[in-house]
Formats: sequence, C-alpha cells, structure tokens
Amino acid sequence: MRHRDGDLVGHPAEKRVSYAEYVALAEASDVKLEFIQGTIVATSGGTIAHARLCAAVIAALSQGLRGRPCVVLSADARIRIRAADRATYPDVSVACGKVEHDPDDPLSLVNPTVLVEVTSPSSEKDDRTDKFFDYRRLTSLKEYVVVDQRRKCIEVYRRDGRRWIMEEFGAGEAARLESLDVALDVDGIYFDPLAEVASSGGGTA
Repeated sequence: MRHRDGDLVGHPAEKRVSYAEYVALAEASDVKLEFIQGTIVATSGGTIAHARLCAAVIAALSQGLRGRPCVVLSADARIRIRAADRATYPDVSVACGKVEHDPDDPLSLVNPTVLVEVTSPSSEKDDRTDKFFDYRRLTSLKEYVVVDQRRKCIEVYRRDGRRWIMEEFGAGEAARLESLDVALDVDGIYFDPLAEVASSGGGTA
C-alpha cells in the first residue's frame, strides 16, 4: 500500500491486488483507499484551507444548479475509471441526468460531467498530470477544474472534441463552466470570513 504522496506502506514488493480485492478492502477501511492499476493508495486529510475551498466550491455549484437535474458530490464519492484501471476520490464531482455505477463496484460513479480538484502539496503534480490524464478517459467528462490552494487561481480544462482547452481565472473574474452553465466567482470561492475578522481586528464588544 502507498500513501497518496507516494511513500510505501509495507514491503516494496507487496503484491498487486485485483479490483474486487480493493473494493472489499475499501469497504472495511477506516480511511479512504484509492486504486491505481493494482496498487492501493491511502489518502490523508487535507488542511483547513483545503477543506474551506472544497466546501466553497460545493456551495457555489449547488446554488448554481438548484432546480436542475444535477447532483453535486463531496470527496466521499468514489469515481471508477475502468479505461485507466483506477478508482479515486475527487474533491468535488458533478453528475447530471442520472448516476451510473460500475457493475463491479456499486458504490462508484462512472459518469461525472465535471470533476474538481483542490491542490495540496502532495497532490498538485498528480492533479495536473497523471490523474488528469486518467480523468480524460471518462467519456462523460466535459470539464475538469483545478482550484489552486496557494494562489487565487481556478483553471478550467474543457473538452473540445479530441482536445482539451484550458482557461485560467484569477481575482475579480468568474470561472465559467460551460457544461453546467454555472460560473464560479473566484473572489467568492477564496473568501475566508475568519481572515476578514482577523484583519479588521474583529470580535464582539
């Protein structure tokens, strides 16, 4: 088993497991376990800033999609990418129309329309490289969003035929998700009410 940052847990020659074995282990585990081509990866909790950004994205998407046939899911939702032999837990997922499960994994989602990752020091490189490459193999996926934890920046990767086009949005801008007809206000996503109180010397009299 590996930690998400790549450190080995156990012997380096640990045998690979089948997807069925992974599902059984994941159901019995107290921590989230991802699956990458026979290797099990244990994920760890993120920072308060990471959790705040994830919650802000979920709130904004839920508000924008209210009354429409789409569901916004937290990082508890497992995504199965059969074409890449991978299962992972994006920070936010959106599925529209219906939720489809993998026949070998009834707890998984296989048809997300949009996936969102909030970067962390251990995952940032993977979010933009290997994981994104695997996400692109989901035929249902229309847009992939990367929210940078270190700076006020939201990247939207949009499928355009066989190509993916990236748009970057910063302070004062709105990140448009065309597949959902929803815009994420960058300043709103990054707004930290506790920082505002601290900077104003707040508190009640």
